[in-house]
Amino acid sequence: MAAPELVAPVLLLALPQVTDPFFKKSVVLLLAHEEEGSFGFIVNRRTELRVADILKDLGVGWAGDTTTLAGFGGPVQPQVGTVLFASDDPELTGLPGVTEILPGVRLTQNLAELARLAERPPERFRLLLGYAGWGPGQLVEEILRNDWLTAPVAGELVFGDETETAWERGLRAVGVDPETLPAWTGGDSDGGAN
Repeated sequence: MAAPELVAPVLLLALPQVTDPFFKKSVVLLLAHEEEGSFGFIVNRRTELRVADILKDLGVGWAGDTTTLAGFGGPVQPQVGTVLFASDDPELTGLPGVTEILPGVRLTQNLAELARLAERPPERFRLLLGYAGWGPGQLVEEILRNDWLTAPVAGELVFGDETETAWERGLRAVGVDPETLPAWTGGDSDGGAN
């Protein structure tokens, strides 16, 4: 079977045979896919950590909703935070430590930029802890094994409030009914999806 053409950014939707608790029913925003490896962020997992508390520990004030939870971006370097946001505000989009990863969506790991964003958080804002990474050829192998389905990036899946339904909505968006997928998993556990 020929290797699939995979061009980031794209969404990866885990199929039922993926039982790893980090990735079961996950939606991953894949941002880089190169010969040396691939990386992205799980966008449909929440942690139990409040953004306000994380930022307070960093000496940064938070002007957003105090109940907002940080997201679990993946198992690699979970102590490192990345802010993913969408905004048209030139005061935020033009910050020097901010990178546009797709039209209208930006990210930063810069603490000074995080402090600026925290003063007036955009409506579409995610603080993600950690990231998902694959070694050379690993992701293509997983796709060929039918572990992942690719889908176009959709803002409502990346930033939607209903993270627990993002996987099902992602599958339906590409014409797959989650109810028709074989349940290759051995149990009913949702692998920590929330």
